[in-house]
Amino acid sequence: MSPAAPVIDLHAHSTASDGTDTPAELVSAARQAGIDVLAITDHDTVAGWAEAAQAARSEGISLVRGIEVSTTYRDASIHVLGYLTDPDDAALMGELAKARDSRATRLERMVDLMAADGIPITYPEVLAQVAPGATPGRPHIADALIANGTIRHRDEAFRDWLTNESPYYVSHYSPDPVRACELVRRAGGVPVLAHPFTRTRGATVTEALIEQMYAAGLAGLEAFHRDHGPSEVERALALARRLGLVVTGSSDYHGTGKVNRLAEHTTDPEVLAVIESQASGVTPVVRP
Repeated sequence: MSPAAPVIDLHAHSTASDGTDTPAELVSAARQAGIDVLAITDHDTVAGWAEAAQAARSEGISLVRGIEVSTTYRDASIHVLGYLTDPDDAALMGELAKARDSRATRLERMVDLMAADGIPITYPEVLAQVAPGATPGRPHIADALIANGTIRHRDEAFRDWLTNESPYYVSHYSPDPVRACELVRRAGGVPVLAHPFTRTRGATVTEALIEQMYAAGLAGLEAFHRDHGPSEVERALALARRLGLVVTGSSDYHGTGKVNRLAEHTTDPEVLAVIESQASGVTPVVRP
């Protein structure tokens, strides 16, 4: 009998950005979920890497160190997963720092707008929800509203107040997705477009844009994801075949911040091998 294929989940978040598990808790949860290889991919930061790597060795699972780069295209938010980048690459780290700083000032403006309209929220309450060194984001506003008893779950805040169409929405700086692919590649990493055809975003991500990203170094598409139905999966698979891109599957786990469950979608070992073979950063997969 051949051994079972490893369970690989290449998209998960910790308290270093907008997840609710610390990096160590995330790794422990992954092991309990039967995962053999986990990627930590916090938004615009590598702050959780060291803790997650130490936990991975202790828990006996492999860790792929990654990031999720926030990008903007035609006023829509698009996310590029970058695997195995050099955390000391000045160009990429500088761009991520600029994005994080913009997120922080943007949240304060959003909170001011919400409070002026009678929503019980203050900026210090939001800051209390952001872990030291974490990337601040809209989920932390939701967490503050949960903490003060206004709502019970993040979904309520995003449904009523935190969408891009909300009167309280404030944009923040982020690179365009083509630039993000270039930055990840120059940092020795491997870029994969996260949930490209998510049904909650509309038709923002076009095949023409993905072709431009491919020319800039895009390696793959996250086809198997909770936000993709059968038609979106097939569209991603067809495009990947045409361009010669790898296809990943991931949970996009955020702890209790989203309904997504670890390993609800997974990636084939052959795909991870391709990603590793293309990486030239200084952060290889941490093996148990």
